[in-house]
Amino acid sequence: MKHIVVIGGGFAGINFARSMAGSKYFRVTLVDKNNYNFFPPLIYQVATAFLEPSSISYPFRKLFRGKKNLFFRLGELQQVVPAENKVILNNGELGYDYLVFATGAETNYFGMQNVMKHAMPMKTLHDAIAMRNRMLQQMEQAIITTDEEERRKLLTFVITGGGPTGVEISGMLAEMGKTILGKDYPELKGRRGEIYLVDGSEALLSPMSTRSQRNTMEAIRKLGVKTRLNTHVTDYVNDIAVLDNGEQIPTRNLIWAAGVTARVYDGIPAESYGRGKRMLADEFHKVKGMENIYAIGDTSLQTHEVRFPNGHPQVAQTAIQQGKHLAKNFKAIEQQRQPTSFVYHDKGSMAIIGRNKAVVDLPGPVKHFRGFIAFFIWLFIHLMSLINYRNRLKTLYNWTVAYFSKDQSLRMIIRPDNGNTTHIPER
Repeated sequence: MKHIVVIGGGFAGINFARSMAGSKYFRVTLVDKNNYNFFPPLIYQVATAFLEPSSISYPFRKLFRGKKNLFFRLGELQQVVPAENKVILNNGELGYDYLVFATGAETNYFGMQNVMKHAMPMKTLHDAIAMRNRMLQQMEQAIITTDEEERRKLLTFVITGGGPTGVEISGMLAEMGKTILGKDYPELKGRRGEIYLVDGSEALLSPMSTRSQRNTMEAIRKLGVKTRLNTHVTDYVNDIAVLDNGEQIPTRNLIWAAGVTARVYDGIPAESYGRGKRMLADEFHKVKGMENIYAIGDTSLQTHEVRFPNGHPQVAQTAIQQGKHLAKNFKAIEQQRQPTSFVYHDKGSMAIIGRNKAVVDLPGPVKHFRGFIAFFIWLFIHLMSLINYRNRLKTLYNWTVAYFSKDQSLRMIIRPDNGNTTHIPER
């Protein structure tokens, strides 16, 4: 059997691996630094304690159970040695016949060291748990402090990035301020901070339709979120978010959802990378200049489609479709057929803003939905996109409880014991 090594178990990697299950010609080893797959679009709900981590994650080994040609290796890629067809991991080596990069993207801080050091990213499950702990600890600190200015900083949130993640988390925080803060923290009644949503574009959700942008702005403002468009955060110093319009916002909570970048790997030549450090790939997903190395998902940059001269959007659907398509092409090789070119099918985009508030853009005659209908379309699509029935049932239960009670019981601070459980760190 030919050996395919897949680096990364996100949307692209896991869909490729599962599509290859049962192949008699290929053995697939998926390598990831975590031993679980997780669902990034719902990270913010873990961060705000509306879902538990296990609702959106599942172990790779259990996913691969019973699939005789699928294997998992816990490890992190250090180097590729194309001449020897092997990868060097932090805990050993693996040989391959074919190598597939599905490494996704990581948070882009645009070179701002203070932001990287002190802001809260929203990219991984670890980020979400860290944000939840920090947010809950700072609520407790806001009760204790006698300094009104300090309390206001603890309760003020600045969210950078007006895409779905930024809109969704700002809406969630605003809803929590109205429905939960007074119940859980009666000491803070009448002492709310502000929520700011900062984006460098002219509108929120810039890739979506004008109607969705307009509806989102209207809904987000009704929730009390203050928006700053055509504006960037340029620094974060001494608990002050500095904006390029001259404004300075005192806050202990800077949430960073402003952009992503791919990674460069030792062993892949510089000419194989394009914009955003993404690997240049042809219509068959093969990396430029490589014979048996492929790239799919956020780390891949394909420019062969006229509709997408700057590459496909870095969204879940792109990664899912590319993963399944590459698997289809490997099966074509197995059956001695010609591989086909990748064609991206846009299935629409959506964002949830708050309770019964969402926007959805779909292809077809009826393209735009808002409000209650869009809210339930969003819930259904995200529920069905979770990786198995266990995750779907747990998430449905949590959402049902949250919808009817306007509350959740998951706001627990769980962190490693550092020998001082009463200390609340500043950052």
